[in-house]
Amino acid sequence: MMKIEEALKYLQQNSKKRNFNQAIDIIINIRGVNLKQPENRFTEEVLLPARLSKPKKVMVIGDVIATKAKALADVVLTKDELMQYTGDKENKKKFKKLIKKVDYLIAEAPLMVIIGKEFGRILGSRGKMPKPLPPNADPKPLIERLRNTVRVRLRDIPLIQTVIGYEDMDVKDIVKNYDAVVNAILKKLPNGHQNIRSVYVKKTMSSPVKVDIK
Repeated sequence: MMKIEEALKYLQQNSKKRNFNQAIDIIINIRGVNLKQPENRFTEEVLLPARLSKPKKVMVIGDVIATKAKALADVVLTKDELMQYTGDKENKKKFKKLIKKVDYLIAEAPLMVIIGKEFGRILGSRGKMPKPLPPNADPKPLIERLRNTVRVRLRDIPLIQTVIGYEDMDVKDIVKNYDAVVNAILKKLPNGHQNIRSVYVKKTMSSPVKVDIK
């Protein structure tokens, strides 16, 4: 077993090179937590201290903020464009494909009722309900924050997996992100370290490397 910095260096030196920038994930196996009890399940968003070299993708829905968000967000939909995805199953399938391309959604607050009614089931099951913003708000700060935020989920199985960096990033920066994610999870677990069975890190296409968390 290795300390996190050693494990990351081992990954860099011993995993096969690929023709894309591989993500580096943390995998945490959980023990001693009854996941049948809803209070023990959680979804937490963690703002990473070190900037990801591949930022998360953000969609903005709204009319007033559309102009402000156009040069900032990955996808921008006006209300009329959003409504084109309502109605029959084919339109809903197109909407599912669209939101698959992004990690987070932001919407003008007045549109949240429509979004909840028309797309709540789709978005809710994927943990992608939009974050509301007043129509006159500047979306830039929220977009920039979400680009470096990861989602940590503990649901039906005792395992948590999320990205903490990419292989082109400095190891010290990935360690900072690792620490931020682990600390956020420890705060959510009823017995902290005692509820962690094991921790691994891995690249997208590498074997996992076990990390000593003591």
